[in-house]
Formats: sequence, C-alpha cells, structure tokens
Amino acid sequence: MTNILINNLCVEFPIYNSTTGRSLKNHLMQAVTGGLMGSNEQGHVVVKALHNICLDLKEGDRLGVLGHNGAGKSTLLRVISGVYAPIGGSIVVNGKVTSLIGLSLGMDSEATGIENIYLRGALLGFNRSWLSSKVKEIVDFAGIGDFIEMPLRTYSTGMQMRLAFSIATMQQPEILVMDEWLTVGDADFQEKAQQRLQEIISKTSILVIATHSPELVERVCNKMIRLERGALIAA
Repeated sequence: MTNILINNLCVEFPIYNSTTGRSLKNHLMQAVTGGLMGSNEQGHVVVKALHNICLDLKEGDRLGVLGHNGAGKSTLLRVISGVYAPIGGSIVVNGKVTSLIGLSLGMDSEATGIENIYLRGALLGFNRSWLSSKVKEIVDFAGIGDFIEMPLRTYSTGMQMRLAFSIATMQQPEILVMDEWLTVGDADFQEKAQQRLQEIISKTSILVIATHSPELVERVCNKMIRLERGALIAA
C-alpha cells in the first residue's frame, strides 16, 4: 500500500565558514532565511530547515504545501524524494516516487539528446531496457526531431525543457512530488504537457505539491499544510 509516514522530522544544513557569535551577519541571515538559525554540537552555525514535522499520507491524498520562499517547502519535497536525509525523526515512504523538481538535473550539455534520455532516465530509476522501448515516444512527444542526435548545448532552453519533461513524465508514478504547477515550452507544447500532467496526477496514488497559491491547493488538493521557518503551523 502506498503511503508516506513522517514523524518528528528534522533537517539541518551546517554553515561551516561561520561561527556561533551574535554578529550582525548572523542576525541578517536569520531575518532572510526560511529556517531558524542555531548551532550544532560541533559549534557550527546551522540552518534548521525543518523541525518536528509530522505527516501521514495515504492513497488518494493530494497534499498542498503552502509557505513563503524559504519556509521549507522544497526541503520537505526533497526529503520525500530521498535527496536529503533527516538528522532527526523518521520518514517511511512506500511507493515509487517521481519528482518534477529540477527537470534537467543530471543532463549533460555535451551529450546528445539520446544519451541524455539514458542519463536522466538512470537518475530517475528507470529500467534501461524499458527506457529503450520508450525512446521514440519520448522523442516524438518532445518534438525535438533530428536534434535528438545533436549535443544538448545546441538546443534552445525550450527544447531542453521539452525533452526533460518528456523523460520525467514517461512513467506513471505512485507518488508524485512537484514544486509549483509545471509549465514548459511554447503554447502548443504546453497544451499537451498539461494534458499529460493532468492524466498523471489523476492516476497517481499520492500527490505532494508545494505552491504559493491557495487557489491551486483548493482546486487540486484534499489536504493542506502551511510551513513557516521550517515548522508546521497549520494543517
């Protein structure tokens, strides 16, 4: 059964070139940083990006995560995706997670489009033989044409994003993690990209989306939390 269980989750990022002194710099950092400032046992300044987060998500849940920039929304998504490890508490994720954060992460500007399909696919955990059977479908959906045999550096930004989106959305996830509602490419591509995204969301067991838009949460989600400085202030 697909589920996400988070209990008293804490995430910290040490700042090794700083000290624990109450300098003006530290006060300013605390004012503009989403997380709380503190120090660890080694005396390093740390940003407490998330602290004491508890969540229990089950099949059918669509969770909207609200909060200002730096509130901890993206950090939470990255913990669920397995990018960051907590320093305290626990997280249990049952189900295959697909993240639409950093679509082009792992892609190589000197490699061809075909090579990047395999590079990005490997990072997403796709089976290579399955991916080989989907290459033509990925290329056709992205509309790259003969450029698929050219290095990625020869692509426009829009072409790169179309290819990255086509790869990332090729496999139906059990758990989908998104940082804001995704729009990529020109008007024509956006239309079919939105159709694919809606189909994926309708079939995914659990959706977690970070956003600034209460209207989006009301339209798409059945659960909502609000983060402030890494803490859960509303659920």
